[in-house]
Amino acid sequence: MTRPATHILRLLKWGRSLARHGALRGIEQDPNTPGPVVRLARIARLGTTQPRVPDYAAAFQEIGPAAIKLGQSLATRPDLVGEEAAHNLLSLQDDLPPVPFAAIEAEIARSFGSPASALFESIDPVPVGSASIAQVHRAVTTEGRTVAIKVQRPGIREKLARDIATYEWAAAHLEAMGGEASRLRPRLTIANFKRWTNRELDLRREAASASELADAMKGFEGYCIPSVDWDRTNGRVMTIEWIDGIKISDREALIAAGHDLPALARRLVLAFLTQAISAGFFHADMHQGNLFVRGDGTIVAIDFGIMGRIDRRARQWLAEILYGLTTGNYRRVAEIHFEAQYVPSYHSVDEFATALRAVGEPMRGKPVSELSVGQMLDGLFAITRDFDMATQPHLLLLQKTMVMVEGLATSLDPTINMWDVSAPFVRAWIRDELGPEAALADRVKTDVETLLRVPELVRRIEDRFPARGGAPEPPPLPNIPLMWERRGERPRWPGYLLAAGAGGAAVGAAFLAGLV
Repeated sequence: MTRPATHILRLLKWGRSLARHGALRGIEQDPNTPGPVVRLARIARLGTTQPRVPDYAAAFQEIGPAAIKLGQSLATRPDLVGEEAAHNLLSLQDDLPPVPFAAIEAEIARSFGSPASALFESIDPVPVGSASIAQVHRAVTTEGRTVAIKVQRPGIREKLARDIATYEWAAAHLEAMGGEASRLRPRLTIANFKRWTNRELDLRREAASASELADAMKGFEGYCIPSVDWDRTNGRVMTIEWIDGIKISDREALIAAGHDLPALARRLVLAFLTQAISAGFFHADMHQGNLFVRGDGTIVAIDFGIMGRIDRRARQWLAEILYGLTTGNYRRVAEIHFEAQYVPSYHSVDEFATALRAVGEPMRGKPVSELSVGQMLDGLFAITRDFDMATQPHLLLLQKTMVMVEGLATSLDPTINMWDVSAPFVRAWIRDELGPEAALADRVKTDVETLLRVPELVRRIEDRFPARGGAPEPPPLPNIPLMWERRGERPRWPGYLLAAGAGGAAVGAAFLAGLV
């Protein structure tokens, strides 16, 4: 087990990087930040020259691969890091200097137990992309097919494991302070981040995600997933079909190629809704570098390391929430939040409906160029504290992806109205899934299945496992001894912590920058 002193030293180093980029300023200025964290932030910035405008993305980029991934995750949490930091973190680019090609060749050979030449006729030594976990090279197989090879950086698994252990330690101490930090559940945020990162580290799972998404989107015309070369894929190397196309962010090139940009924007939005609401399995890293447009106008997605999944009941709630917001039925939206147990029952449904109206009404019927889904999410986050609504980590990827899709759609068609595009799809899905025919079919299916069970067993199971709300059961959290428990003290952030290192401020920077 890593010693507390090691965690503090790491936090000291990271805290100084954050301070140099002005990323601790929000902690000191926010009245909701606990006093001990404010003091630690002040210590961390001693002797540093800070820019006038904080650059959170640059700070996380400087700290390294795990921080880049964490920063991208925190970009979905304006409730946790503040609107300014969340917006800045959206620009965080997962782009690092490439690993020497000799090391990549050695990694391929090591993972397959045979030289790269046995699998590939040629590999371009210049990578087409170099991210924090892996880099991608163009290659030709021994059968003559052009493919893309994604190869993990040597040693990246061990480095990420070390850094995430410190994130867990810092989150546990922060949450133990209680109050707002407890409501925001930083430990659960890091647990989900760890799970997503571990999933990215197994390239077989990424390949499986690509295959599953391709199956789910077969009936959606104009959206494509590259095929996987399973014979040349393992846990550290993934080989997929090479894609020739224009990056969806290259507006001028798309226009020059004769593409209909408003049609592309609508198709992108509908592809996301089809994945998230119809399939419950969606590409959660839909930034501009991961989407291409082929000559025939087909949108092609790549990089399936981060995927989101939503169960059917949560999708029904989500669809009703989106439809309620588009139609102004705030009362129904409020009722769903209470049915899903997102908002505690001791609050008033009517009061919550009024708060939702204050957020949603100014945005209805306006183009994204004036008001956006991202702004709506910011407004929703702002009212969660008043109604003691705990963070729902299973929806964080969805929120992040919605903001990404909105940004891309707006870049293609600045006049697009996300609500107008979404409403017909959501309305049709609700009719099919929640209408009388669907309800009857569900009832018949459920009753038949129940009759086939032993009644006594059913009663025992229902007694043992009572019905839950809309949020899935949280994953088990690691048992992390708190420093004051180790010393038999109460959680008062004793003085030796302040002297131990300004790095403790990184706790606040990572999880409380602009805490609301």
